[in-house]
Amino acid sequence: MTIPAIGAVQAAGPFSIGEHDLSIRGALAAASGAASTDGAAFGESLSGAIDGLQQLQSTSNELAIKAVTGDLDDIHDATIASTRAAVTLELIAAVRNKGVEAFNEIMRMQA
Repeated sequence: MTIPAIGAVQAAGPFSIGEHDLSIRGALAAASGAASTDGAAFGESLSGAIDGLQQLQSTSNELAIKAVTGDLDDIHDATIASTRAAVTLELIAAVRNKGVEAFNEIMRMQA
């Protein structure tokens, strides 16, 4: 399994952990390709990121169960999946917080 550099995340293709194929490219492409100003594209990309997070967490849970029951051949797969889910959750929480801050700043502006 190859792990791309942090700066190359957008160029990274799908990778696999065990039998699970995961892709970050789709969520990032949706977020960067948003040309609409009505907020719908941002909402869709955020929803897609949350769906991706749920998939990562599900994969992490499955691999953790396999690790506990002794059915997992390589513990690194479970560790990597768990870390990816945690980092993705932190990223989505940070984006949400920035969105709330931006909304509050707009609400403080005087017309």
